[in-house]
Amino acid sequence: MRILVVNAGSSSLKLSVLEGGRSVAATVLAATGRQDAAADLAAFVVSAGAFDAVGHRIVHGGVDFTGPVGIDRHVRQRLEELSDLAPLHQPRSLAALDAVSALVPELPAVACFDTAFHATVPPAASTYALPSEWRRRWPLRRFGFHGLSHAYIARRAAELVGRPAHGLRTVSCHLGAGASVTAIHAGSSVDTTMGFTPLEGLVMATRSGSVDPGLVLWLEEHAGMPPEDLGAALEERSGLLGLAGDARIEVVLKGERAGDPDAGLAIAVYLHRLRAAIAAMAAAMDGLDVLAFAGGVGEHAAPIRLRAAAGLGFLGVEVDPGLNDGAAPDCEISRPGGPVRTLVIRAREDLQIASEVELVLS
Repeated sequence: MRILVVNAGSSSLKLSVLEGGRSVAATVLAATGRQDAAADLAAFVVSAGAFDAVGHRIVHGGVDFTGPVGIDRHVRQRLEELSDLAPLHQPRSLAALDAVSALVPELPAVACFDTAFHATVPPAASTYALPSEWRRRWPLRRFGFHGLSHAYIARRAAELVGRPAHGLRTVSCHLGAGASVTAIHAGSSVDTTMGFTPLEGLVMATRSGSVDPGLVLWLEEHAGMPPEDLGAALEERSGLLGLAGDARIEVVLKGERAGDPDAGLAIAVYLHRLRAAIAAMAAAMDGLDVLAFAGGVGEHAAPIRLRAAAGLGFLGVEVDPGLNDGAAPDCEISRPGGPVRTLVIRAREDLQIASEVELVLS
């Protein structure tokens, strides 16, 4: 089956055509909504040739969609209604969906959700301790995100270590501009660091990660900061950018090596949160068999992998510095004979989406 995969991000639109698990065409365009982006999209679709179906990455499926689903008018309407849960991401995904559907209306389209993989997280891990009337009225729970990436990492990790996924306890670290860590037990997500929104959890490029909600309330009450300003600051001006003045991990690491105290603090906070999250995910599974790093930071920032692992020896994590320095996905970087296999895996949401499209259409 030849599948067009549409992955709409905050500032770009990734398009790829996959056939038999192999990418045969790919491009990255400017975000949808601009005239030149629409023209570029049409040009790619025409140049890519014939394909059989379209798979769309949709960030939020709410409680309605716990797996991939064929898109019809009713599904499209429900996805738009869920935009309140992901106001920065969902509209962009829907704009891409509409643009592609207008170009190839005759082809079946499938929605693949970032939240769906985490539908298996048990209530103990997904429930916020909030008033019951709130939880009855609104879907106030931990949804988790990056599910397409984590699902692929779980499958690929099992292949690399030569064991079936149902026999593994895997901690998957998707570390990019957005970042999350997931506990995957027997192939299913049982805990994850992101929550009701993608703001919860790790320190990210421009997102704060978890903060005391009382701190946010204090800023609103005592500093007179309106909710929209608070949201923009937590989403766009925090994380590495807020701590070090730059959102790029390679720049912050360079600043740390040069003795910049802000950069040093930023890396220390980043690693502290990352190590704590990995340990917490291992605790959710009563142990750890595989630790996997993926995403732009996870695949390319060798010092982050090494220093994160250095604080996890008590879990059995031991990274070989030489293997780590020369790592090129997909590979193993753990010391030979260690109890935990540590891997570097290329993030392939496109392959996961294609596999889910085939599952729905078959």
